[in-house]
Amino acid sequence: MARLEQVAESLLTLTDCIRWGASRFNAAGLHFGHGTDNALDEAFGLALQAVHLPFDLPPRYLDARLTLEERLAILRLFDRRIRERRPAAYLTGEAWFAGLPFFVDDRVLIPRSPLAEWIGRGFAPWLEAAAVGRVLDLGTGSGCIAIACALAFPEAEVAAADIDAGALAVATRNVARHHLEDRVHPVRSDVYDGLPPLRYDLIISNPPYVDAADLAALPPEYRHEPRHALAAGVDGLDVVRRILAGAAARLHPGGILVVEVGNSAEAVARAWSEVPFTWLAFEHGEDGVFLLTAEQLHDHAAALGAGRAEG
Repeated sequence: MARLEQVAESLLTLTDCIRWGASRFNAAGLHFGHGTDNALDEAFGLALQAVHLPFDLPPRYLDARLTLEERLAILRLFDRRIRERRPAAYLTGEAWFAGLPFFVDDRVLIPRSPLAEWIGRGFAPWLEAAAVGRVLDLGTGSGCIAIACALAFPEAEVAAADIDAGALAVATRNVARHHLEDRVHPVRSDVYDGLPPLRYDLIISNPPYVDAADLAALPPEYRHEPRHALAAGVDGLDVVRRILAGAAARLHPGGILVVEVGNSAEAVARAWSEVPFTWLAFEHGEDGVFLLTAEQLHDHAAALGAGRAEG
């Protein structure tokens, strides 16, 4: 602690603290992948949260003098990030998704899905936002996707399903934070098992999809996240298979299934080579999200129910 106090004496502004923090993060070999992708952005976000300032702070305030107490608050947060290798969002208890803030802790994955972009587009042209009456978010975690969908589809009832009671507690807290208790309903369910016999206009999921090899190679930051929300068997498709096998029976005609599979996209293409997946394009270079219509799911039901596992 004495060392941090000595450093704080020589760092006077937010700019000073952010530059110092980024240097220390790089020197420590931290991994960035939970909302930022570089040391400067990580230090910037942590510094602002430590002194209770917004992320859109006008640049002129970056060179404003900080009190010693404020500088120490920033440096202590930086120190924890280095010593514990915990993702920044777990240190602050907050992450952002689709332009919205969410409470997070280590019961849930930190929101970072590219699905936010397509939720914002309302999945046009496949869906007409005003006509969407029911949405199912499978593996809701923090509830961020379910909540973003409720805002994108103002007439929709949204089921926020998860197998984990801890995750559902976090999702319930976020639903209340965004005042959507009347339309977003957390429900405990193992994929479809536990849901009422309803059909949906949109089934959306960011399920576990990390294969065994990738899981073993994850940086320390990811090991603070719930393993069951990442791990999905040898080829990363254990949960995706169940989602695909049951989706046709759960969608209205004209409905769609949207699933993020990340680095397991190639495994999906191999397992169901005859299925005409639409792989969504993103403005910011993301990939690994497929879309199937209710009609495609029905037409290829036999193949989707028998997707091959890789040994």
